Amino acid sequence: MSVMRSLAGLDRTGLGEALAEIGVSERERKMRVSQLWNWIYFRGVRDFEAMTNVSKDLRAKLAEHFTLERPEVVVEQISTDGTRKWLIRLPADTPGEKPHDVEAVYIPESDRGTLCISSQVGCTLNCSFCHTGTQKLVRNLRASEIVAQVMIARDRLGEWPGATRAEGTASEADAPRLVTNLVFMGMGEPLYNYDGVKNAIAIISDDQGISIGKRRITVSTSGVVPMIEPLGNDVGAMLAISLHATRDDLRDELVPLNKKYPIKDLLDACRAYPGASNARRITFEYVMLKDVNDKPADARELVRLLKGIPAKINLIPFNPWPGTKYECSDWETIEKFSEIVFNAGYASPVRTPRGRDILAACGQLKSETQKLSARERMALRAMAMTD
Repeated sequence: MSVMRSLAGLDRTGLGEALAEIGVSERERKMRVSQLWNWIYFRGVRDFEAMTNVSKDLRAKLAEHFTLERPEVVVEQISTDGTRKWLIRLPADTPGEKPHDVEAVYIPESDRGTLCISSQVGCTLNCSFCHTGTQKLVRNLRASEIVAQVMIARDRLGEWPGATRAEGTASEADAPRLVTNLVFMGMGEPLYNYDGVKNAIAIISDDQGISIGKRRITVSTSGVVPMIEPLGNDVGAMLAISLHATRDDLRDELVPLNKKYPIKDLLDACRAYPGASNARRITFEYVMLKDVNDKPADARELVRLLKGIPAKINLIPFNPWPGTKYECSDWETIEKFSEIVFNAGYASPVRTPRGRDILAACGQLKSETQKLSARERMALRAMAMTD
């Protein structure tokens, strides 16, 4: 018996095709797509019976052939700092295929709520400091699976109109929107799943539905140079670069993709990024690794390399994970590095580590399909307690 297809995550074309399958006339389809779009992406309903402006007969047909279900949340973890991580199980595409897991992380702050989502199952880049990179690439996510992560977050947080807010979240009066920003910084390299990411952003940013504006959506890449210009032209999202080094020999080790697209080529692509300006700066991410890339000379070289690029630099204290060979730079070193960058005219915030105790911090994501041993979990907690 085949599993019924969910309409949650489909674009307007997909919804129209679904309606055609159940006999809705072409003349009627456009109106019905608009109705479905509002119920699915603005109201977040999970039952066709809730669609009160859709005829009873059509609701029955929809329920007979389709669902509005999201992928299953198999684990929810809530950090001591309020960060939430969801392990999401994607159903198998074909009989006999094993389901795959991805992770999404919600990070609440006083002025925003950022959802970090995945674009692939696993990752192909093998960045040496990144826990996700220790899991092999399995496959790209479909656009609908990317959109589903946002819908699941809104389900779990109680953010849809009329829903009850989750315990520990801000009230609707204090925060009309809980998920205000979206970052493709979870599992995978987004620009190796360009079509899936592009199509997902089109759905997520649509002002008739979820409506997270493109200036609040950031796509982070390790440097897939040929896809950077298309991202600016076709998608218009904000760009972030996982840089982490100022020399090719070191970046070759930290981010092996650098062997294919070295620093000069990457920064040339950034200078040409469509729409980049002081109002739409490119974010450069730089993980602070003790005695590896954290010297004052590294900071000065970073400033030199970024000359002419509208940029801000996010300094990321290294987030430990069991088995890593790296350590985080000490706070005094990070502050000195930040001061050099700031005095050169660049914003250089130090990213506060969030969700370390649930392996949700930057560079720590790795799905439960690659389970940590009990010993590794104890080691992680010990590292988190020493920060």
